[in-house]
Amino acid sequence: MSDNYLSGPIPKCLTQMSASLGVLNLRQNNLSGIISDTFPKNCSLQTLDINQNQVEGEVPQSLGNCKRLEVVDIGNNQISGSFPCHLKNISKLRVLVLRSNKFNGSIHCHKNNTGWPTLQIVDLASNNFSGKLHQTCLETWKGMQVVENEAPSKVKHLQFQFLQFNPNHYQDEITVTIKGLEWELVKILTVFTTIDISCNNFEGPIPEVIGTFKELYGLNFSHNAFTGPMPSFLGNLRQLESLDLSSNYLSGGIPLQLVNLNFLSFLNVSKNKLVGQIPTGTQLQTFSNASFENNPGLCGPPLTVKCANVFRPTTHTEPELQSVDGLDWPFIFIGVGFGVGAAAFAVPLLLWKTASKWVDDNVDKILEIILPKVGLTYRRPSDLKVEADENPEEDKTETDDDDEEDEDEESKETTEEFRGRYCVFCSKLDNKTMKKVIHDLCCTCYDSTYLSPSTSTSSSFSP
Repeated sequence: MSDNYLSGPIPKCLTQMSASLGVLNLRQNNLSGIISDTFPKNCSLQTLDINQNQVEGEVPQSLGNCKRLEVVDIGNNQISGSFPCHLKNISKLRVLVLRSNKFNGSIHCHKNNTGWPTLQIVDLASNNFSGKLHQTCLETWKGMQVVENEAPSKVKHLQFQFLQFNPNHYQDEITVTIKGLEWELVKILTVFTTIDISCNNFEGPIPEVIGTFKELYGLNFSHNAFTGPMPSFLGNLRQLESLDLSSNYLSGGIPLQLVNLNFLSFLNVSKNKLVGQIPTGTQLQTFSNASFENNPGLCGPPLTVKCANVFRPTTHTEPELQSVDGLDWPFIFIGVGFGVGAAAFAVPLLLWKTASKWVDDNVDKILEIILPKVGLTYRRPSDLKVEADENPEEDKTETDDDDEEDEDEESKETTEEFRGRYCVFCSKLDNKTMKKVIHDLCCTCYDSTYLSPSTSTSSSFSP
């Protein structure tokens, strides 16, 4: 009943009859009202498609009874409420389309929910979802991490039988946004995987678990409030053909790991806070300016902004400082660092004599080993100094000996001069004439004995 002009509410009988229905396709009509919460416990629906209608209300809780559901497409309606966590118990779900509705809040579900091990297409675009993307929420999307062990010749489409005994098959048709354009997939390959959460209010960093979704063909996180660096683990998504991270608050440089995305044919990182040079020598230069514009710190081809005065950031998780007034600050910092390091090593050597002597000795040893091998001789400066000092020592010794002999002779002569008679209490030595002076003629005189040099210098004699 798709692609008609049906109007009014969805009849309750259709939901009540889902025990015997495999497909309920009401897409592209003018249906309104709410989805009746009357899905039976033995619901057999495999596809529910009410895309492009005017349906309101919330996703009914009884829809969780349809354990065989593989496709839920309720996009482009007026459906509100929180994320339908009660559908997490449907382990066979492959396609979940909630785009262009009025959903709000976080998409994080309770840990008791089993998750979606076969989920391959998620479209939550153009809603009011908010909060951070939690690791535990996305880790259950196993279908995006590993492809089923099927040979390329056995790749299948999603298809269901109309009736149990009918040989005809139904093939789903959904609309997805890939490479910036809307595509209608009439045949959904079981290996086709994509995530579109654009135009919401998600915030915080892009979770690392995204780097494990190695089978993704399309990833659209645009028009949100994601912060932090553009993650390098995006380079793990080797099958990625479309990547849109535009209109966020991502910072830092474009990681070099993106060169690993050989199949990437659409890229948009515009309107962020990226800085530095776009990696060169890769297919990233084949994209247009529009893919990188409105990033004030980004430079290099294909942009017309040159990187002469813009510091090139590395692939670190934080943005780097840019140069100011044309100065290359990184090289300045490196030079200062080397200077400080050299000073820290040299100053102690200059002040520490033991260390200086140790360095000199080791240098001498090295030169004594190396120079003879090239035909040269080396003598330590200390050896030359010793030889130069040997002769002055000998000269000094001889001179000292001569001086001592002269002093002995002078002392002897002086002593001989004062040998003779002297008078007790009556004579004294005149310091000027160095002669005896008699003051009392009646004094008693005696023959003088030999005087040592020390006593001969006395100014007077005592008895």
